[in-house]
Parts: sequence; structure tokens; C-alpha cells
Amino acid sequence: MMVLVEGRQFNWREGMTVADLLREVGDPYPYAVVRIHDRVVSRPDFEKVTVPRGSEVYLIPLIAGG
Repeated sequence: MMVLVEGRQFNWREGMTVADLLREVGDPYPYAVVRIHDRVVSRPDFEKVTVPRGSEVYLIPLIAGG
């Protein structure tokens, strides 16, 4: 089974966390939050929250300005 991240497919495995998925994606950007379907997950929870099979995941960068 696969997980869709920003339109790209990645292999899914049982117990995969958001942190595991981000390592798999290999994008070095320090994302503050990700969205899994309609659920928003923040960085402190990346190691705890599992990614459901067949999920669509969106990487949301932190944007600051002044």
C-alpha cells in the first residue's frame, strides 16, 4: 500500500509515524506541521502520530514575515 505526499507515492508500513515518513521523503526542510487528510499534526507529535494506510499527506512550511 502507498501513501501520497505532495502528489508523490511512498511505501506505507504498519506503525509508520509522521517522522518516519518525512525521513522517507528525504526533504531536509524543517516542516512545522503536516496535514493528513483533514488532520493537522505539529512537529512535537511527529514521532507519536501514525500515518494511516492510503493517506494523502501535505507538507506545510512555516512562513514568517515582518
